[in-house]
Amino acid sequence: MNDAIQFSKEKLAEDLHQGIADAEEMLRLTADHVGESATQLRGRIRERLARAKTELAHLQEVTVAKARAAGHATDEFVHENPWKSIGVAAGLGLVIGLLISRR
Repeated sequence: MNDAIQFSKEKLAEDLHQGIADAEEMLRLTADHVGESATQLRGRIRERLARAKTELAHLQEVTVAKARAAGHATDEFVHENPWKSIGVAAGLGLVIGLLISRR
């Protein structure tokens, strides 16, 4: 389930990047349109894009920090409990092997 959540976060970040790129392209294409309402709309879109970029960068930083923390915690656990780690790895290998052999 944790992998599914990670995949969802990565997909969300990718979709946000694409949405931002599309919005920036729209702004470039409509730059020659004049009028107060068009100018105000472009200003609001630019503000929202800037906010979205900031939030996306923060999301990426948080995700990287959590991944590093999880890796560090795993490393500490393995060093403190080598026999438990070997047992868990062997058990998982056995279960995966049994599941694969049934296909």
